[in-house]
Amino acid sequence: MDAEYGDSVKITTKDRVYEGILMPRPEILDENFIVLKLDNGYNIGIEKKKIQKIEVSKKYQKKKEIKQKLKRRKELPTVPVISFGGTISSRVDYKTGGVYADYTAEDFVEMMPELQDIANIKAEKAMSIMSEDINPEDWSAMARRIALDLNEKEVTGVVATHGTDTLHFSTAAMSFFLRNLSKPVIFTAAQRSIDRGSSDAFMNLQCAVNAAAKFDGAEVMTCLHGSTNDDYCILNRGNRVRKMHTSRRDAFRPINELPLAKITQDGNIEILNNNYKRKKFSEGKLFSQVTVDDVFEPKTGLVYVYPGMNPEILDFYLEKRYKGIVIAATALGHVATVNPKYSLMGKIEKLIENGIAVVISSQTIYGRTHPYVYTNLRKLSMQLKCIFAEDILPETAYVKLGWVLGHTHKLDEARKMMLTNYAGEITERSDVNSFLY
Repeated sequence: MDAEYGDSVKITTKDRVYEGILMPRPEILDENFIVLKLDNGYNIGIEKKKIQKIEVSKKYQKKKEIKQKLKRRKELPTVPVISFGGTISSRVDYKTGGVYADYTAEDFVEMMPELQDIANIKAEKAMSIMSEDINPEDWSAMARRIALDLNEKEVTGVVATHGTDTLHFSTAAMSFFLRNLSKPVIFTAAQRSIDRGSSDAFMNLQCAVNAAAKFDGAEVMTCLHGSTNDDYCILNRGNRVRKMHTSRRDAFRPINELPLAKITQDGNIEILNNNYKRKKFSEGKLFSQVTVDDVFEPKTGLVYVYPGMNPEILDFYLEKRYKGIVIAATALGHVATVNPKYSLMGKIEKLIENGIAVVISSQTIYGRTHPYVYTNLRKLSMQLKCIFAEDILPETAYVKLGWVLGHTHKLDEARKMMLTNYAGEITERSDVNSFLY
């Protein structure tokens, strides 16, 4: 056929007519299919034997890539956009038919010139990685990269792009690793890649740059869609947010507190929660001397309990000489305690006797643990000396415990640090309006 990859074509089959862009066939797809990208951004496979005719409506003309030189305007604040990868900085990978991290932050500006009316953008690519592959060593690199920009006096705030899957782990880590914050650190992402018509990337990025330029908070935050519509984004504290849906554009929800603010693409900010740290100023200018405290104990684990769980699972953490584990328990902090076959009490006691910190969080997500309401809770807290993590999210508790154990392996000191509120990860009293905000 005369059609080539990238051409706009009309394909007539026995059943119907399809129009779109002819795409390379992923290696994992059967060779008896061809791939067409429809106008809505989705790819479909069409079986070759059903095709009656392919007509080329427009030949593909590859555009010459010219990187836009970013001009500095004195009246605007300076906001670095650091790309750490993820769907927001991804495009089609023709070997798999999926997407991969590729676009740099400069590409964002090229595709969205409106950003230059908000701030002087410093475009930087630090990583090119999907978030499911991120690990604690990457968190350290992130913190150091972000701190470099924060400590430049002309910088008002930093935007970081990241994948959604483990975004809440990374933002929790940044909230502990970046000490003495005096400027906002805004993480943004996208549930749908830039090449799709329904992508949330553009609005999320524009709102994030507005937040970094104008919001008066000095916190690590996420900035993503607040509803399924393109009406506003919400700023959530980085250690109080969680991905709560696999694909919705408003998947990131605040847990056990209200969002800090709503923000629109035109830069309008509505404060929803006044409980946040404000920017610091020195002689009328933003002042920041951020330090990076990125110690992290890699032998830290996170375990979800479930009915019928074999207690011997916990032996792994003892045999591998882990220094601490977070147990995502049920409700107020319960684990199986009565039936000898399933009781975790003996294994937990052995872990603690061997100097392993055991932290109890709740897999219900909302609400807080309580060490004393029921007898079984008292056995865990008073008898075994487990650390009940208040209303800290399991993922945040895991990150915090790893950070704490990077400072000390002494159980009494670890308890004290786990129950200290360093970055808003603990609230004394949960706002009833925050449930399923």
